[in-house]
Amino acid sequence: MGPTSLVLFLAIAGVAAYVQTMTGFAFGLVMMGALALTRLMPLPDAAVMVGVLTLVNAGQMMLHGGWHHVVRRELCLILCASLPSVVAGFFLLEWLADTRADLLKLVLGLVIILSSLQLAVQRRALRRRSPGRSFIGFGIVSGLMGGLFSTSGPPLVYHLYRQPLPAAQIRETLVAAFGAAQVVRLSLVVGTGNVPPLSTFAGIAAVPVVMGMTYAARRWPLPLSARMQKAVVFVLLFLSGLSLALPSLLAA
Repeated sequence: MGPTSLVLFLAIAGVAAYVQTMTGFAFGLVMMGALALTRLMPLPDAAVMVGVLTLVNAGQMMLHGGWHHVVRRELCLILCASLPSVVAGFFLLEWLADTRADLLKLVLGLVIILSSLQLAVQRRALRRRSPGRSFIGFGIVSGLMGGLFSTSGPPLVYHLYRQPLPAAQIRETLVAAFGAAQVVRLSLVVGTGNVPPLSTFAGIAAVPVVMGMTYAARRWPLPLSARMQKAVVFVLLFLSGLSLALPSLLAA
């Protein structure tokens, strides 16, 4: 990774960390979408770097009291369903990455776009929390996407933002779920010997950038209402989906 590429990578990571801290998601979506567009590194290597930096962001947020807001019952249901799916998604990526990478990115992009549109048409939160089986179902889909692309966000973001919960609980529960998924995924990377080339790890220089932007977002958050925050979530999802789907369509 040359100097110009590294600076671009650091900028992407900083923006992604700030957005993640504000909304509870989007680190993987912003980074994977931007890396897919800029082609800074191969998709499997990008997923590893996104996983490492997601853990940095999640760990910092949890250490600053994020656990107090986690909705623990729902988080347990999500993790029981999503973590096995992470394993399945990881091996599916290893199988298809060399021959069908464009198809995988196209499918992921379309799923993200559909998630954003579903969130946009949901004008108000549900009156009651969804049943436990719904968290299990969305957890399975989220884990599969996390194993494939280190982007577990869209299914859980859509589902949790519909729940009658305070924004802080939604945000911290999402961060905890994504952090746990990355622990499993990175363990698989190390266990299978699929560690990226040493040059890829120049991206570790983004760790202080991620930590700094995470602190900045918690210390100086943007004054967004719940409605505006939902609008930001929609725009980020939609643009992230386009950023993945369009290059795949153009390559077809």
